[in-house]
Amino acid sequence: MPLLAFPAVFMRGGTSRAIMFHAKDLPPRAEWDPIFLAAMGSPDPNGRQLNGMGGGISSLSKVCVLAPSERDDADIDYTFAQVQIREAAVDYRSNCGNMSSAVGPFAVDEGLLRPNGDQAVVRIFNTNTRKIIRSTFPLAEGRAATDGAMVIPGVAGTGAPVRLDFLSPGGATTGELLPTGNPVDALMVPGIGIIAASLIDAANACVFVLARDLGLTGRELPEALDQDAALLDKLQRIRRTASVAMGIARDDEEARSINGVPIIGFVAPPMDAPTLSGEPIAADQVDLTARFLSNGQPHRALPLTASLCTGVAARISGTLVNQVLGPNASASVRIGMPSGILTVDAEVSQDRDGIWTAHSGAFYRTARRLFDGRVYVPVGAN
Repeated sequence: MPLLAFPAVFMRGGTSRAIMFHAKDLPPRAEWDPIFLAAMGSPDPNGRQLNGMGGGISSLSKVCVLAPSERDDADIDYTFAQVQIREAAVDYRSNCGNMSSAVGPFAVDEGLLRPNGDQAVVRIFNTNTRKIIRSTFPLAEGRAATDGAMVIPGVAGTGAPVRLDFLSPGGATTGELLPTGNPVDALMVPGIGIIAASLIDAANACVFVLARDLGLTGRELPEALDQDAALLDKLQRIRRTASVAMGIARDDEEARSINGVPIIGFVAPPMDAPTLSGEPIAADQVDLTARFLSNGQPHRALPLTASLCTGVAARISGTLVNQVLGPNASASVRIGMPSGILTVDAEVSQDRDGIWTAHSGAFYRTARRLFDGRVYVPVGAN
């Protein structure tokens, strides 16, 4: 079968990887889905994506599309696409925080902007959430630096730090930081009954439940969660009910078709816990413990936008995240997760009328270009 070739760059951003495209190298937006599916090797009933660039898990099945921005407050427009693995579906409803860390370095190295000095500050407009992200990172001879001492959980080795500041992240999906107006809701979940949940929308819409309400400790690792089909089904039922409550979906049927948001996770107090590397976490090193699903799969680390949402939720009185917070927590929230500890800075305030506002959220990542060239897809994908 004849193949089409598209110029592309393959990059790691944080704990994710994606194919990076220039928008100018792609056909109109309406024609993107079949190209992205073929490039990643989806749909694959075996869940491995061997016929494409995907890696068989949600964090390795992503696409980013970049273009110079015409906005006065941004340098780059960035569209994120989550490519489903087993289904012929591409989701544009959410952003990927991890891959956001690769956008600034890509833009500089590809000549989309040319900063001076030894540091770049790139203003990124994420078209999915219509939010601004400020990316700050060092330069080496005019290109994004890759060497550095920054270590992030889940990625071997070190790299140059990329600081991401998500500006006014509240309401990225629904338009409201608290879509229901409540820090905690009692959801009536079909087949389960009533369960307490905090429905928070910062960087991406998220659903938080307590580990103990699921019969869990909170320290479970992804492999154990992945083998518990009943638990995964329960979490998806809760997620779909929350989706309707947040106004993301009209009903359960529509919620089934929206895989990217809301993201669901469960939280627990600080505790001693294992990690995927075998190096344990001590309770006094963290402010809370969290586990998340990403597109139905237990995440090996944490989705970065969900981490930011967790940091924001921790600062809102009464949320389930706030309730499990350890006694020594500050504006920098240390989250214990499967790959280690992730720290999120969150600036949140409440006005005299009791209205909560998320002003910003920030964290550090590393990113690296892996290779560039052309990605090939069948002619029928266009």
